Amino acid sequence: MATDPARTLALLWRVEQPAGTRGPRRGLDLDAVVARATALADAGGPDGLAGLSVRALARELGVAPMTLYTYVPGREELADLVVDAAYAAMPRKDTTGLGWRERLTAVAEENRALHRAHPWAARVDPGRPVLGPGETAKYEHELAAFDELADLAGLDDVDRDAALTFLLDVTRAAALVEQQSAGGDDPAAWWAARAPVLGQVLDPERFPRAVRVGAAAGAAQQSARDPDHAWRFGLARVLDGLAALVG
Repeated sequence: MATDPARTLALLWRVEQPAGTRGPRRGLDLDAVVARATALADAGGPDGLAGLSVRALARELGVAPMTLYTYVPGREELADLVVDAAYAAMPRKDTTGLGWRERLTAVAEENRALHRAHPWAARVDPGRPVLGPGETAKYEHELAAFDELADLAGLDDVDRDAALTFLLDVTRAAALVEQQSAGGDDPAAWWAARAPVLGQVLDPERFPRAVRVGAAAGAAQQSARDPDHAWRFGLARVLDGLAALVG
């Protein structure tokens, strides 16, 4: 069944229905329903939102699915409510008086924390915004972080939006890569199982850079990849790139 955008937005913004369409008296609180749905999605990991259903949530709440349909028309509307609630609950650092690099760093760190708290958030389609109060407040807060940079670089509104999109896309990509490498074998055990053969085949004369740099990075990180180091290095380069807009 196709969703009704107007009805979905009314649900997100808690617009009261006309008196004649209220339906039967409801015994659950919508915010409590969304909170339980969020916990259910979180438990499903990166694919938790895609696997969320009204029936599964009804089982969690101990009610019949038809009871939930008096709150939420369907799965897509439920997913929108969960996404918007996660955005609304994001901690937002007060960066008043800080420079633009510090303000943009705060935005990136806030979104990284979002993706870690809700692994499914990195898989939400950014081209299909839910347009609820949580997402709108998030957008307003993040655009404000670009005030100084926009003034210094003479950014118009379109480029300000593009700069924010660039920052969020990099953050989302880092979260997806981190999720891919999470939950696997212990890094030390993984390398220990391969070291005997690698010691025989990796000729430092044939692969001088691979052997030297790989050994240095591995020793420093105790792994083939350190997500925190990669994040700090990458974010600094993103900010350097945006700094090129100034002047």
